Amino acid sequence: MAWGRFIKTCTEEKLTIATNQITSFFEKGHYWKQALLVNNVFAILAALFLGTAQPAGLFELLIVGRFLIGINAGVGMCVQPLYLGEIAPKEIRGLTSVGINIFLTIGILAGQIVGLREVLGDENSWSLLLSSCAIPALIQLVTLPCFPESPRYLLLEKKDEYRCQMALKSLYGSHNYQIEMDDIQKESHALNGEKPKKILELFFDQSVKWQLITIIVANMGQQLCGINAIYFYAHYVFEKSGIPVENIPYVTLGTGVCECITAMTCGLLIDRAGRRVLIIGGYSLMALFCIILTLTLTFQESYPWVPYFSMTAILMFILSFGLGPGGVTNTLTAELFTQSARTGAYMIGGSVNWTSFFVIGMVFPFIVNGLNQFCFLFFFVTCVLIAGFIYLIVPETKNKSFLDIKGDFHKLNYGHSSISYHLVEDNSIALEEAM
Repeated sequence: MAWGRFIKTCTEEKLTIATNQITSFFEKGHYWKQALLVNNVFAILAALFLGTAQPAGLFELLIVGRFLIGINAGVGMCVQPLYLGEIAPKEIRGLTSVGINIFLTIGILAGQIVGLREVLGDENSWSLLLSSCAIPALIQLVTLPCFPESPRYLLLEKKDEYRCQMALKSLYGSHNYQIEMDDIQKESHALNGEKPKKILELFFDQSVKWQLITIIVANMGQQLCGINAIYFYAHYVFEKSGIPVENIPYVTLGTGVCECITAMTCGLLIDRAGRRVLIIGGYSLMALFCIILTLTLTFQESYPWVPYFSMTAILMFILSFGLGPGGVTNTLTAELFTQSARTGAYMIGGSVNWTSFFVIGMVFPFIVNGLNQFCFLFFFVTCVLIAGFIYLIVPETKNKSFLDIKGDFHKLNYGHSSISYHLVEDNSIALEEAM
């Protein structure tokens, strides 16, 4: 048991390190698609180590395999939203950014299913289960070369206008690509040859001050909102509801189904309802269900019907998380920055997210032992504060270009005495065109 916990915490810490180290990979000039292709090597090597650990009788291979798949996950969680967010038109940019969360929840549900003892969860088959991570890696190695590189990356960072046009034609067709091309060229003029910013540079850049604060708060909130506490208490609540212990793994599949449903619903709503409505509404509902859970868990054994209310509150909390923070956080990180700052922002957001996950994993057992069910009051305060922050600070980004979103933050970053951002941008673009 202790060794299992060591592997778990060690791997999560390495994931945080991976999201930092990938920055140097970008800065050496690799394209997003190339980064994703190379990243599959880590998954295939991980599958090899994980699959041979049991036959070889070497637990060290499990540690190495977990470390490698942690790097693969950390890189994928950063690069895939970047790639998808840059190739999508602004009308469906939210859906494509949420796409990674949709398939993540499908993967979790698939893992829960194949992890059942009747499938691959018994003592003789678990090595096959762990090595199955090679399957999606091999599929991506075969299919991804058929897709174009990010046009925005090609023009804004590589200054390759011809390949940018070819990529846009591949994505939008020969007769419909010009609008997107004009949008990218407008951003290129506004950036005026600005080079990609490193992580430390972002912390001292006044022009992205509140965008950076926003993604730090949003990524911390995603882990500190109580979702891990919900899964911790789920087994206890299901057991108190009268479900036999041996059947609880099957009931837990319901939580996976809830996540899939809400991730898909978020994908359908994000470009219609907007980002603010979903994430503020999600955190607000989570705060409400934190109060309900505190009450129902306090009186869990007082009345026979109370555990069913607890079970309902758990499922509703998961639904609220998937509809708001679980799906929108990645989208905000992709949209709040222009090209020169986006990569570094993703590194910061990813590092904060995984670090928060590691910290809550280490501290949460002590919180539960000290506060029991009243730990949800802490999560209630967290959800309320984050919802309030987003309501007061973060503008709606639906159907806006990256330059428009930057303009919305300009007043926050520089104060009311600044000259109109849009006027300055229009003048700079006009000057570039005249030259």
